[in-house]
Parts: sequence; structure tokens; C-alpha cells
Amino acid sequence: MLRIGLISDTHGLLRPEALAFLKGSDFIIHGGDIGNAEILETLAAIAPLTVVRGNNDREAWAGGIAETELVKFGDVRLYAIHDLAQIDIDPRAAGVRVVVSGHSHKPKVEERDGVLYVNPGSAGPRRFRLPIAVAELRIDGGTVDARIVELPA
Repeated sequence: MLRIGLISDTHGLLRPEALAFLKGSDFIIHGGDIGNAEILETLAAIAPLTVVRGNNDREAWAGGIAETELVKFGDVRLYAIHDLAQIDIDPRAAGVRVVVSGHSHKPKVEERDGVLYVNPGSAGPRRFRLPIAVAELRIDGGTVDARIVELPA
């Protein structure tokens, strides 16, 4: 079984609670709006890391970060993009099982047409009354499940 830690919208704030949750992950995916390169260094020290650039990641340090990434875990293909409204593929037709996004700050897990859509929410500064959250995927062969975990603020 693989445990994939999901985090997004840190906006320069990497909470100790988020780090504690991500420890023990086999892999980490950051869904964009990172905030600074130090966050990436800290996450990469925990587990192999894939990141996508968010709409606020416009400084020089983020120049080499792609807007989308396709990652394969065994037979499970995962597509990461910051803003789901800008998705540029048909996930099902592309053989993608999981789409990870961020941007809205609203944590959500939803399966549609055989594709699991996961937004871990925002792990950074609180926005409005939305929760501070992270998520995880558990991949066991071809079986995938996801859960959101709200963090104390």
C-alpha cells in the first residue's frame, strides 16, 4: 500500500500540524500556491515530491514548476493541476484515475465517471471560514481511496 500525502495552497505558511500529518508519506503532491521555495525543500526532505504551480506562484523561484503534472503509481495515473477549472485533458480518456487540484481552498473528495477528484483544501492561512486541511490517498494495487483531514488552526 502507498500513502500519498496531499497538500495545497500553503501560501508561504507550512504549519507544523501539516508537516506532522505528511510524515510517513511515501510520496507528497503539492497542488500549487506554494508561496516560497523553502516549503518545497521542507516537503522534499520528507518524501519524493511533485508540485504544480499555482496562480500566485509567479516569482523567479517558481519559474521551473509546471502547471500540470502526470504521475504514475503502479497502474494508477494521477494528474495534478492547481485550478480544476483549467483542466486541459479528459481524465477518463487519458486513463487518469485521480485528479488532484487546489485553488478553491475548499477540501473535497468526489468520484465522477470513474475518476477520483481530490482537493486537499488549504493548509496555509485561513481564508474566510474555510477549514485548514490536508488529505491523503491510499493506493493498494488498483484500489484508491482518499480522505480529508482538518487541522487545528
